[in-house]
Amino acid sequence: MAKIGVFDSGYGGLTILREIRKVLPEYDYIYLGDNARAPYGTHSFDVIYRYTLQAVQYLFDQDCALVILACNTASAKALRTIQQNDLPPFREGRGRLVNVLGVIRPTVEAVPAITKNGHVGILATPATVSSESYVLELEKIAPELTIVQHACPMWVPLIEAGEHNEPGAKYFIGKYLREILAKDPQIDTLVLGCTHYPLMKERIDNWLEFRHELDESEFPQPTDSPKVTTIAQGELEADSLADYLARHPEYREQLSQNGTCTYLTTENADRFAQSALNFIGEKIEAETISLGA
Repeated sequence: MAKIGVFDSGYGGLTILREIRKVLPEYDYIYLGDNARAPYGTHSFDVIYRYTLQAVQYLFDQDCALVILACNTASAKALRTIQQNDLPPFREGRGRLVNVLGVIRPTVEAVPAITKNGHVGILATPATVSSESYVLELEKIAPELTIVQHACPMWVPLIEAGEHNEPGAKYFIGKYLREILAKDPQIDTLVLGCTHYPLMKERIDNWLEFRHELDESEFPQPTDSPKVTTIAQGELEADSLADYLARHPEYREQLSQNGTCTYLTTENADRFAQSALNFIGEKIEAETISLGA
């Protein structure tokens, strides 16, 4: 019997795994974090594709039938090429169904039903913003939307350092929110386009709710700006996967159902387990593996 693999370049994919396991707790999972080579966003397309392909192949070798790229950079840079070029030989070599899914498409598909005025903002890492993956996908399904993007280079380091709930993080939360709202004050929907960002969602929502009451003389917010809804990816990905399995019983029937989860990392296993507490709120045991050069 097969498992579901969840891959990320680091820790953020744990927020996706957490939500998937809430919706589909019966299945067996393998989480793989390529922490030793993170972050992916600073690498070229060729390197990101090679690293992602190595992870996908490893998870297929561990009897995963489905692999979720719970990483926006990998989904933006490598998913399409893997689906088009690499999946056919993978399927032939294993004699069974395998597939790779990403996190961008399920998020994008939810946006048109959430926005009320058609003004959408994308908050993401510099690599995801430069790929324009969200913009391109949204333009395909909802060309009438007004879309702006903004990179938040300090949010991931703050989260991985465990500083996102400290007072000092407030400056960088307000900084990037002010900057994207200055680009379009009518934004009513903000996509958190990084799997780390849900850990700051409460503070983001709090800033958005009370921004008119803040002393922001240097960055005034229009008092007629709309209420903003933030979208985190975990719940959307979980619902999308549940729908996928309902529509594809040929995959569902391959999957074992013992409710287990194995955690793998390319860095020190103890360090990974300790950092994982920030993302899933429970103690885990991890194993160190190698993905190659």
